[in-house]
Amino acid sequence: MEIFKEFTFEAAHHLPNVPPTHPCARVHGHSFTLRVWVRGPLDRKAGWVVDFADIIERAAPMIAELDHHDLNEIPGLENPTTELLARWVWKRLKSQLPGLSRIEIRETATTGCVYDGSD
Repeated sequence: MEIFKEFTFEAAHHLPNVPPTHPCARVHGHSFTLRVWVRGPLDRKAGWVVDFADIIERAAPMIAELDHHDLNEIPGLENPTTELLARWVWKRLKSQLPGLSRIEIRETATTGCVYDGSD
């Protein structure tokens, strides 16, 4: 079984490796949506795969680090594409959330990335 918990955060960024005329070369912001997916067996006694509160507890410090910040200023996110942001999130959560199966990041309602730890 697979469950997910969704988070939102606001952040600014620019993409330093695109041509200067590209719109994303300028500083701009997004209302990001992050979904954290966890896969595992259903615990017969508890009735869940993992307590959603556990996902919140492990993700909260990372969300605070991202929310209302310039992503380019966060170590490891100097080129904060959605793909690299997804990988960055994965690396922070994988050791804390057994069963982490994928990360989904949306920078707009129609644009995003799904990352499962493989490249």
